Amino acid sequence: QVQLVESGGGSVQAGGSLRLSCAVSGTIFRLNTMTWYRQGPGKQRELVAGISIGGSPNYGDSVKGRFTISRDNAKNTVYLQMNSLKSEDTAVYYCTAKHWGDERTTWGQGTQVTVFS
Repeated sequence: QVQLVESGGGSVQAGGSLRLSCAVSGTIFRLNTMTWYRQGPGKQRELVAGISIGGSPNYGDSVKGRFTISRDNAKNTVYLQMNSLKSEDTAVYYCTAKHWGDERTTWGQGTQVTVFS
């Protein structure tokens, strides 16, 4: 059974930084495309960042230049470094995994990020 466990969320002042982690088990991690989504209060869920099996990143327009996604295949973990945080980054952040060749996407339980000014 694939399991994703996010950590690293919390409260931070605007302009600050946080690093989210997502530890993955129950699958061959290096064969998964990993993606971070978020859903803020009263907002639709949006893509934050993704990283391919080969390590190529992509970012949502609202976080380009501020957030960095990375993966450590040895640790079965994907990271999201968030810098220059804004109040509009306040959301529950979810990690997802999609195994190569599989139609299913597995979601983590989410971690809350709150940015206050």
